[in-house]
Amino acid sequence: MTIDETAERVIGLPPEKVAAYAMDWRHDPEWTQGIRTAGLTREADTGGFGVGAEVTRTAYFLGRRIDYVLRVAGYDPPGLLDMVSVAGPMPMHVTYTFDPHPEGTLARIRVRGDAGALYRLAAPVMARKVRSSITKDLRDLERRLAVPPLA
Repeated sequence: MTIDETAERVIGLPPEKVAAYAMDWRHDPEWTQGIRTAGLTREADTGGFGVGAEVTRTAYFLGRRIDYVLRVAGYDPPGLLDMVSVAGPMPMHVTYTFDPHPEGTLARIRVRGDAGALYRLAAPVMARKVRSSITKDLRDLERRLAVPPLA
C-alpha cells in the first residue's frame, strides 16, 4: 500500500527564516516527531549539506525504533528540500516546501512511501500516524520559531 500524506501550515515569518531552521538537519530532533538523533553521514559532492548529502536519523514510530538514511535529491533554499530514503525499513520520499504567503510562509511537508509486505496490514494506521506526525511537526516548527513578546 502506498502512503501519500501532506500537511501545511502558515507560519508568520519569512520563508528564509523558516527554511533556514527547518532545512538544518541538526534541528530535526527539536521539531520532527519521533526523531531522537540526526547526523550528516555523507556530505554533498560540493561539500556540506546539499544534493547528494545523506542524513541518518533514528526515530521511534508505532513503538518501534527505526534507523534510516535520507539522501538529498533536491535542495533549493529557501523553497525546497526533497529527500529520498536510501536505507531503512521502507522506501520513503519526504519533501519540505516553504512558499511566500501574505501572512509569512506556507510551510508544507509531504511524505510518500510504500508500506511493503512488512507493514502492509498496518498501512492504514501508518498513514493516519504519518498525517498526524507531520501536522504536529509543523506546529512544533512554528513554536520553535516563535519570537517571545518583549516585556
